[in-house]
Amino acid sequence: MEETTQQGKAKLDARAWLIMSALAITGQLAWAVENTWFGTFAYDRIRPDMSIVATMTSVTAIVATLTTILMGTLSDRTRSKLGRRRPFILFGYLFWGLMTILFPMSAFFKSTSVAVLMVVLLDSLMTFFGSTANDAAFNAWTAEITPPSQRGKVEGVLNVCLFVAQIISYTLAGMLIDQFDYFIFFYSLGAVVMLVGILAGRKLPEPPLSSADKPTASFWQDIKGLFRWQTVQENPELFKLLLMIMISSIGMQVSLPYLVIYVENYLRFSKTEFSLIGAAIMVGSLLISLPFGLLADKFNRKWMLIIAILMSAIGCFMFSRVNTLMLLALAGFIWQAFYVGVSVASVSWLKDLLPAQTEGRFLGMRMIFWIMIPMILGPWIAILAMGSRSISAIEVQTGQFVPEPIIFVVSALISALAIIPLFFLKSRRRDLEPTGEAGD
Repeated sequence: MEETTQQGKAKLDARAWLIMSALAITGQLAWAVENTWFGTFAYDRIRPDMSIVATMTSVTAIVATLTTILMGTLSDRTRSKLGRRRPFILFGYLFWGLMTILFPMSAFFKSTSVAVLMVVLLDSLMTFFGSTANDAAFNAWTAEITPPSQRGKVEGVLNVCLFVAQIISYTLAGMLIDQFDYFIFFYSLGAVVMLVGILAGRKLPEPPLSSADKPTASFWQDIKGLFRWQTVQENPELFKLLLMIMISSIGMQVSLPYLVIYVENYLRFSKTEFSLIGAAIMVGSLLISLPFGLLADKFNRKWMLIIAILMSAIGCFMFSRVNTLMLLALAGFIWQAFYVGVSVASVSWLKDLLPAQTEGRFLGMRMIFWIMIPMILGPWIAILAMGSRSISAIEVQTGQFVPEPIIFVVSALISALAIIPLFFLKSRRRDLEPTGEAGD
């Protein structure tokens, strides 16, 4: 990576792009598996109960958020021989992979209660190391090294990496699980995460730090500063954007944790058939992310977000109404592709609003709105939505608590409400320049 200047950050070089892409793909692959297959594993191997999936989702959301805030703040303050973000990425990826390998061993416990406890514990440990490496250190690193003129491009590339990882997860995972069972897949993934973390982490370029970058407040003063009302007053546009992100994410988390379980147990498709649906969704979504990122640098982000939110909600509603592979793939494409658009534009905008030299802890604050609150509320909203309907024939036959289409209807309705905060948000960078708060 070229050295930064006082006038701004230099454009990213090939080495920075390569390392960024490798860490992003590997990290997002691990997260895709955790989000999609950890809960499915618990449903298949521990007990067919949606509340276990909801508990895993909620607990790990709290772990991820607290970890990102604490470790993000710590990495902001770190001045080690290994660098500022490098040690967190290097060792975080190493133990992240190890926890992924250990996770399926929770099924070895004969007691269901103990197995449930272990599956939540191992999922939480995996989340701790993943959040340290990816959500705290890696995301802060990308914010630090990226010049404002390349924000949208970087977010587009990161979302391409996200969907390459999800294509691999959705396409290969179901086939591997059907063919070889869960264990081989988890072992292989864990090994890849460890290897990439070691290789890329050691070569990670970091911008030089000046004496002016040295923190003046204590660690806990930095943490406390995130939760002061003054922080909201000093960054009103940032928190309006976070409110929009929170509502959109709650809508997504109503249905996403149960997606594979719904397709397999309600619609009666195999994991391999789900892989075909997932691959079609991801390939289509991949075509949206990079151009959307480029457009986010040039056009009105507010209206791009409004359109993307409404289209994603329409796709989610459509997903509840269809039951063939082709139509599921089409509805899923609309749902997820435009959700990618929401993610690309909002993250690009968010990073422009971050106060300088606080990227790690403010990206941790983002986790409260993007991850913790949505993942605590969303899965349980789905269970509440299903609580008022009669027991289905599938549940009578199998004794399973099976997700039903109503969760996608509720998901779509909540997601559409995310447009409300956007009407109170300034839409262009130049509106914010006089405050001096944006990380330009």
